[in-house]
Amino acid sequence: MDYAIQKAVELGVAAITPLYTERGDVRLKGDREEKKLAHWQAVAASACEQSGRAVVPPVHPPQALGEWLAERQEPLRLMLHLATGNGFAQAERPASAALLIGPEGGLSDTDIQAAIASHFTPLTLGPRVLRTETAPVVALTLLQHHYGDL
Repeated sequence: MDYAIQKAVELGVAAITPLYTERGDVRLKGDREEKKLAHWQAVAASACEQSGRAVVPPVHPPQALGEWLAERQEPLRLMLHLATGNGFAQAERPASAALLIGPEGGLSDTDIQAAIASHFTPLTLGPRVLRTETAPVVALTLLQHHYGDL
């Protein structure tokens, strides 16, 4: 998670929210969650210093996937999902984007259907299965290349 946060911040994300998904095996509670959240925010601050960003993006407390999906208002909503044939083909530059990346083993069928119901487009990054910490780097690089900063 540290690597994913570090690289996502370097690539310009506005915010990060860890999610509890059906296949996710980590559930933080109480003091442990507060300590981990403070650590992740420090990782984000350090990445800002490294990359010359003036504003540190917030690392929000972890939340259930369903809650996060219900809050999404971004015009572009992408879900990384290996089993789709959908490559990246968005023509217009959106004002903002939401990117959903699952845990090791991918999102469950239930999580995928919930995301699709929330207007997320399944997106493949090619035939390789990427690690959870690698996928955001590739997806964010693709978005940066195509649109610049969002």
